[in-house]
Amino acid sequence: MATKITGSLIDEQPLKKKVKLSARKNDEEIPLSKLKIKLKNKEPQVQKIKKENLKDERPLNKLLQHSEKTPDGETETKIESNENSLNIKSEGDSEESYKWWEEGIQDGVKKWDTLQHNGVLFPPPYEPLPSNVKLIYDGVPVTLPLDAEEVAGFFGVMINTDHAKNPVFQKNFFADFQKVLKKSGGVVEPKDTKITVFKKCDFSKIFEYYESKREERKQMSRADKKKIKDEKDKLEEPYKYCILDGRKEQVGNFRVEPPSLFRGRGQHPKTGCLKTRVFPEDIILNLGPGSPVPEPPSGHQWGEIRRDNTVQWLAMWKENIFNSVKYVRFAANSSLKGISDYKKFEKARELKIHIDAIRDDYKKKLYSKVMFERQIAVATYLIDVFALRAGGEKGDDEADTVGCCSLRYEHIELFEPNNVTFDFLGKDSIRYYQKVEVDKQVFKSLKLFKKSPKKKGDQLFDRLDPSILNKHLQGYMPGLTAKVFRTYNASKTMQDQIDAMDIKAEEPVQEKLLKYNAANREVAILCNHQKSVSKNHETSMQKANDKIQELLWQKIRLKKCLLQLKPDLKKIDKKFFAEIDDFKKEKELEVIEKIYERDIVKYKRKFTSENEKRKEKSEALLPDEDLKEWLESAEKSRADLIKEVETGADFSEEFMKKSGDEEKIRAKIKKFEERIQVAFIQLKDRDDNSQVSLGTSKINYIDPRLSVMFSKKFGVPIERLFTKTLRDKFTWAIESADETWRF
Repeated sequence: MATKITGSLIDEQPLKKKVKLSARKNDEEIPLSKLKIKLKNKEPQVQKIKKENLKDERPLNKLLQHSEKTPDGETETKIESNENSLNIKSEGDSEESYKWWEEGIQDGVKKWDTLQHNGVLFPPPYEPLPSNVKLIYDGVPVTLPLDAEEVAGFFGVMINTDHAKNPVFQKNFFADFQKVLKKSGGVVEPKDTKITVFKKCDFSKIFEYYESKREERKQMSRADKKKIKDEKDKLEEPYKYCILDGRKEQVGNFRVEPPSLFRGRGQHPKTGCLKTRVFPEDIILNLGPGSPVPEPPSGHQWGEIRRDNTVQWLAMWKENIFNSVKYVRFAANSSLKGISDYKKFEKARELKIHIDAIRDDYKKKLYSKVMFERQIAVATYLIDVFALRAGGEKGDDEADTVGCCSLRYEHIELFEPNNVTFDFLGKDSIRYYQKVEVDKQVFKSLKLFKKSPKKKGDQLFDRLDPSILNKHLQGYMPGLTAKVFRTYNASKTMQDQIDAMDIKAEEPVQEKLLKYNAANREVAILCNHQKSVSKNHETSMQKANDKIQELLWQKIRLKKCLLQLKPDLKKIDKKFFAEIDDFKKEKELEVIEKIYERDIVKYKRKFTSENEKRKEKSEALLPDEDLKEWLESAEKSRADLIKEVETGADFSEEFMKKSGDEEKIRAKIKKFEERIQVAFIQLKDRDDNSQVSLGTSKINYIDPRLSVMFSKKFGVPIERLFTKTLRDKFTWAIESADETWRF
């Protein structure tokens, strides 16, 4: 039986003031007997920042690991063990996972009592290029200081990409490269060389070197790949988990980002800038009171140690490009993240109580003679109806992305009587382009906001910014923001879509999935969650089409087999056998050729894979004659099938015997028809979703309990709706919602 989580849709009080919850008539999905929330108001404990003096005398380049040359000349990475590191098992723990939703929801400032972890994992130090691989400047190979050589390598490895061909990327990279080169003492050899012109730089030797290394990795044996993976897992093991309030919890991204060149999305003005290496001195660790401080890498000390139990991060640092803070947080499946997600969706559900009053209020203010009130009303309308983000001002060095409050004169076009075209770059430089019909008074207001002397570049909402808008929204409901509106409208849309579904119990699961994805797609479109069509989309669609054609061909062969068994059946059921004539000879030969090509690839892979396994076990390898025999078998099968099509000869006695009697053949035909139907559904689903990102809305905006309800109501395995990662993240939803749950 599903465990119920109580909702916050009881009255207009904020969640933190609710110690007792009473049932409402509309909360039929939450019986009074199931109300279990207990709010734990913990007092925060914040200790002052302190510096930890954990230096030693080893140099900076020993940053976490050190490299030594092995007898065969290869570089071997050695991992230094840390005696003070936490010993936390990652797999095979017998303890049950912590079901916070059954114990009550914390609602105080304090997030935890005790916290212990092993810090962060730094990227390995730079591995210098071989002495014969150099940047060529103005036709001359140059030796660079290691810091500058590393940066040159960042560009060299990607010269075949679109980024490296972008003039802005080139300009920003070269400016930062010159700074690093100057700081590290300039060109080593020839000494007087000054690198001043980007176009004189030839990175081809560096590119060729990294390409050869990439190819080496591709050609590695299974055993070597496994060895590398095992070493990586061993290195990461101490950082994957922490101890939170006495229980093991998973850590999110515990790796410090390696230095690289910033890509950015869209036409980002800082694309190509150098993301510098982060050192322990840049890192602030957050630990529980009395918890031991992890040892920093040799030769270093941590920037700061905090003991702050009012926050949910374990480590932080500032990156150099935007001076923004990067955090190491608890994993998506952790209890604190689960509680945070739960509260987010409950806050959106709380909006149900207030939404009618909010809409009545902003519709009245659309007629206000006070410009500020009119702008607030229109902005709230756009956020509510079209799920626009609030938006904010951008600096000259940031991508020109906008939201509602930062819309400019040129971002909308007005067409009488009340149609508007929105065209701007939203979050992550994703284009928002919609032609929509709006409320007539909203249309009049937008005309007013564009009235002369306003011109291109001027703000539409010149009296607003996101902080003013959100402060206004919180007057309607504590904690209400533009994002709460997006979450509410996304989940409400999903609920409405599910309510409108006509799904019969006997429908194939794949067909039910198609309807679920269609509903998910409506939400993604509302939230403008787009993606570019992948490069392999056409190839993927072609493969899916080929699969359908092969299934059709196999079904038709069975129908021919049926006629060979009982020729009179064609007269009795002409419609059933009509597709035999529709599937032309040329199409059959094409299918046979594709099957043959696939078999050749399959046998070659099988031969290579089998010998790799045998080599690992020191067993005798398969002889080349085995592969030759397999390929000859595929060739013979192809020749027999072609002959069958060309001559129209009867099937062999062996094939007829294998096919069975009429009843068995008809049963096989039915199975093929079901498989073809599923394949067609999958093909349509793949094509429909080629430019829409379903995952973003499913992870962040659609209440996961809606997907759980759909799963239980229509008999669709939750594994078909949520990946393993999402099932771990939303365990609380899976175990608390049933088939009657409503947003």
